[in-house]
Amino acid sequence: MEKRLSFPYGRTLIVGRFFALVSLIVLIGVAIAFLPSLSLGPVAVLGTVLAVYFILFAVSPLLTEHWITRSRLILRQGWYFRAVIPFSEIVSIQALDEYGPLQAPLGVHRPFGQPALFVTGGRTNLVSVRLTRPRRFWQSFGLGASEIVFDVLERTKFLEALDERRGLFAPVQADGADADLRD
Repeated sequence: MEKRLSFPYGRTLIVGRFFALVSLIVLIGVAIAFLPSLSLGPVAVLGTVLAVYFILFAVSPLLTEHWITRSRLILRQGWYFRAVIPFSEIVSIQALDEYGPLQAPLGVHRPFGQPALFVTGGRTNLVSVRLTRPRRFWQSFGLGASEIVFDVLERTKFLEALDERRGLFAPVQADGADADLRD
């Protein structure tokens, strides 16, 4: 059995961010071309900020996927969001179809008044994980979430793999390097 199963998520968010960034770069290029009095310093700083934004929020989500290990679910979205959820903290996990294709927010989003944290790259194939107790995430300004909603491209395969992994015994954790496991 593989140690870790990887499941990619939707790319709608990345496409939107890419086009927004390209339009900003074109706008800055036009401003530089038609405003000759612009000094090089602010333009270089703005270019650096846009490059860092592009790498962090447009490229890094292409490099990450959600993982299922033998004892936990690891949700990732780029280099800016990671949640490690042990199977023992999951109350239920289910396919979520109550949000229409335009109702689910994209990105890492925690709506006020709702106990759910959305970690979505697309608006289809949503999955809901209910936790035993609310967890706080710095990406939602410390607000607690007792439910995490995310998307995967192959939802049925993901749910089957998660059910299979949750049915396995938890791996043995030794207390130290010379732990006596009484074999």
